[in-house]
Amino acid sequence: MKTTTLASLTALCLMALPSGAGEKKMNIAELDANFRPATVAGLKVNFYDAMKAPFTLEGFPWRKKDGEIFRVPESFTANDINKSALHLANHSTGGEIRFRTNSPYIVLRAKLAYSLDMNHMTRTGSAGFDLYRDGRFVSAAQPDRSFGTLERKLKGSPDGSMCDFILNLPLYGSASQIELGLAPNSKLEAPVPHKITKPILFHGSSITQGGCASRPGNAYTSMLCRKLDAEQINLGFSGSGMAEPALAEAVASLDLSLLVLDAGHTKHNLNFYKTIRKAHPELPIIIVSKSYDAKEKISRATYDYAIANGDKNILFFDGMKFFDESECPDADACTVDGVHPNDLGFYRMYKALLPVLEKALQL
Repeated sequence: MKTTTLASLTALCLMALPSGAGEKKMNIAELDANFRPATVAGLKVNFYDAMKAPFTLEGFPWRKKDGEIFRVPESFTANDINKSALHLANHSTGGEIRFRTNSPYIVLRAKLAYSLDMNHMTRTGSAGFDLYRDGRFVSAAQPDRSFGTLERKLKGSPDGSMCDFILNLPLYGSASQIELGLAPNSKLEAPVPHKITKPILFHGSSITQGGCASRPGNAYTSMLCRKLDAEQINLGFSGSGMAEPALAEAVASLDLSLLVLDAGHTKHNLNFYKTIRKAHPELPIIIVSKSYDAKEKISRATYDYAIANGDKNILFFDGMKFFDESECPDADACTVDGVHPNDLGFYRMYKALLPVLEKALQL
């Protein structure tokens, strides 16, 4: 009887594997140059703290000067909002850095923090950044698995003219330090003021937070505020947007142009509305019901209560219409998992809600 050695067994196993299975795993960037991040090696760069003037950091109304990014008041504890929302408040979703420059390139250097690497969302969306020039997407910055310091070259002004830039911050992560580098002798100015002078605030759960957009600028809230030219305040907390009384009081302290309430899963929905309406009798409010649960009745009940009490500044949008197959033939292509929208899904949401927001704002 022939003796089978360990070496011969290994050889037989390798022969049975599909072609390439026994080879060294390759980095996609080694195979396709289009996946390689733009290098900053050899560039002359002057770095600036992007959280200070003339840059404007938006989306964090309770942030103290030079404080860390945090989406709710720093005084909040688990006695005010649930522990999950308190943790997710460290995420920078909805945050933007706006500025003007004529630099031919822009270098992002960010020390990442609180970043999540999820199995159903791109790392560019959860923990990355994207850059818009004069309202159009030009570059994205994707972190690697280490979630350490991210340094990427981004596109700047193509012809040396002054351009308006928006850097969108991570949806399911954040940064403890953000620097932007410009070419020497480039001009740097504060951004042009928004057309809508007061922020639009969104409160909801994971879809509001941006799950599962492929990059931050593709979240429906970001699309809407970019189109309308308004600051975004995003209080979407994945699985945890509970509209608690303390949060309602904090929101009521703000001067807003519009409130979009997408928190139909919580019993606090009606009281949240009442608190805001008491403080701001004329503030436009849009109630949005769930996009994936036709049986959800809380949102409609809040709207019906408002109408019954004579509210003339409230609108309702049935979230089931976002992906209604009679109006959206490609509805089956709009989510990652049957609940969370992909980029196409968020675009459908944006297109459906834009006229509703325009009506509420009387545009």
